[in-house]
Amino acid sequence: MIGLDTNVIVRYIVQDDAIQSKKATTLFESLSSETPGFITTVAIIELVWVLQGCYGSTRGEIAEVLDRLTRTKNIIIEQHASVRQALQTFTNSKADFSDCLIERFSHAAHCEYTVTFDRGASKYTGMRLLE
Repeated sequence: MIGLDTNVIVRYIVQDDAIQSKKATTLFESLSSETPGFITTVAIIELVWVLQGCYGSTRGEIAEVLDRLTRTKNIIIEQHASVRQALQTFTNSKADFSDCLIERFSHAAHCEYTVTFDRGASKYTGMRLLE
């Protein structure tokens, strides 16, 4: 298994640097079931942040990228089920992806509920507003 840092994933997806993008593409194309790529949840969060903040990607574009990554056979996503569930909430609401992940990770850890001061997160993710 090969761990994939956010910058390698970004270069592969965005294809904005001739040298690094080529190297990232070669690596992604070499991944197999015997030697899969591994993406941490931290890298997923950073990826969303970079795509939004640096590249101005839309929610739909980000959802498409995440969907593609989570469905790729030769890539293992840390806490895959929770990431897929967070992606579903993100796709069907106005919630930030990170809030969706926080709520899903808390749920997976058997928390009774997750509290927040963020009204949007409480409205769209199922977190409870702490008043």
